[in-house]
Amino acid sequence: MSREPDSFSPQRRAVVGGVALALAAGGAATVPAQETAAAGSDGLPPPAPLADPRALYRKPPFERRSRPWPGLAARMNPPPDHGEESYKGHGRLTGRKALIAGGGSGIGRAAAIAYAREGADVAISYLAAEEDDAQSTADWIRKAGRKAVLLPGDIRNESFCQRLVEDAVKGLGGLDILVNNAGRQKIAGSILDIRTEDFDWTLKTNIYAMFWITKAAVPHLPPGGIIINTSSFTAYDPPENLLDYAATKAAIANLSKCLAKQLAQKGIRVNAVAPGPYWTPLQVCGGQTMEKLESFGGDTPLGRPGQPAEIATVYVDLASTEASYVTGQVYGAAGGRGNP
Repeated sequence: MSREPDSFSPQRRAVVGGVALALAAGGAATVPAQETAAAGSDGLPPPAPLADPRALYRKPPFERRSRPWPGLAARMNPPPDHGEESYKGHGRLTGRKALIAGGGSGIGRAAAIAYAREGADVAISYLAAEEDDAQSTADWIRKAGRKAVLLPGDIRNESFCQRLVEDAVKGLGGLDILVNNAGRQKIAGSILDIRTEDFDWTLKTNIYAMFWITKAAVPHLPPGGIIINTSSFTAYDPPENLLDYAATKAAIANLSKCLAKQLAQKGIRVNAVAPGPYWTPLQVCGGQTMEKLESFGGDTPLGRPGQPAEIATVYVDLASTEASYVTGQVYGAAGGRGNP
């Protein structure tokens, strides 16, 4: 199938991306030191222009074309917007050290770019097959003037998860923020179609790895440390063909609330984010049927899928000291679906 024109030009991203970020988090778009906009008389950058959220990014239909697992953002059509040209930082995370599991592409990359532009050094984990995406993410982190630590490997292995945390702590010189974002999503029309090895793959990627990584990270997190887990709107409204995936996302929401109560005595906050339909590699490498991929996000009130850039500030807000009383919460951003 022929490639459609790229509707996400740098100029468009610069105008609409900042607005989308503000809408996703309920706040104003931010500006990094190296990309400061012309300030007004009050010394603040000018606000982003008001824009209709329905028209900020492309709507369905999308092409019916799958990609091999694990999928690469660089090969998606249209390419996702991770905030490469739009996210502006205010230094809200200056000096922080963050580990993002699943940070090579999708929401993880958007969070990594945002964290770097807010002043944090960032380590990312990813599969070896995602090296091209991970290198691109690292380039954006470095362009923001921050340190990037790349840690490839399979998080279904407990010993790797333990090494991942140790290597992140060593490479960053400490750890303040942990984002558990890695996930596996594979459609199956019936429970009879889910093989035990596939069920095990999903649970080890989505639940076991989060448990192992978090368990290894907690001793390194100081008071004020942050854990953010990626749940999903499917935890509240599970599609019939994502039985195992939706079950893990419900477990993540529940685990986050329980862990928040445990770690409050250590001064560590724990929250979860529940994205709706977002345009990421997860969708094009077995996460959707071709029919649903073509209409992806069209059934939301806003009529389109979200872009990773539009949820990045939720991860920033939850990691910032401004959210010091926010723990044990699940934050949704689902294009109007209302969950959670």
